[in-house]
Amino acid sequence: MFQIRKATEADTPIIFDLIKKLAVYEKMEDEVITSAEELKQNIFTHQFSKVIIAEENDKPVGFALYFYNFSTFVGKPGLYLEDLFVEPEYRGKGYGKKLFIELAKIAKAENCGRMEWSVLNWNTPAIDFYKSLQAKPMDEWTVYRLDKKGIADLAE
Repeated sequence: MFQIRKATEADTPIIFDLIKKLAVYEKMEDEVITSAEELKQNIFTHQFSKVIIAEENDKPVGFALYFYNFSTFVGKPGLYLEDLFVEPEYRGKGYGKKLFIELAKIAKAENCGRMEWSVLNWNTPAIDFYKSLQAKPMDEWTVYRLDKKGIADLAE
C-alpha cells in the first residue's frame, strides 16, 4: 500500500535520514551540516518549509521538501521544490511521479503561478523524469549562491 502524507514534527528523524541518503546519491555527503534538531526548528517551529513523505506499507521511502517563493512578474506565489527523493530500491514504481503530482495539487490549491526547482547537470535520470512531466529547463538563467561566509562577509 502506497500513500503520501504531510510530515509532522515526529517525522524529523525520518526527514533527516532521507536527506542524508539524498546527499549520498548526489555525492554531497560532506555538505550536510544540519542536524535533526535544526531541521525540527526550521521546518516545524519556524515553518520555513514543508515536507511530504511517501510511504509503502507504512515505511518511509521518499520525501519532498518545498517552500513558497514569489514571482513579481506573475504576481503570485510559486512552489519551490528544494528536494525530491525516493530510495533507490523503491524507484521505478511511480512514487517520484506521485510525489510530484501531489506537489502540483498543492501548488494548484495555493494558487501558485509556477513550480520551480534545480537539478544537478549530471543527474540524467532526474532530468529525463522532469522532461517527461513537460517541465522546461531555464537555460537562460544561472543559479548564484552566497554561502554562510559570503553572507557574513557581505553583511559586515
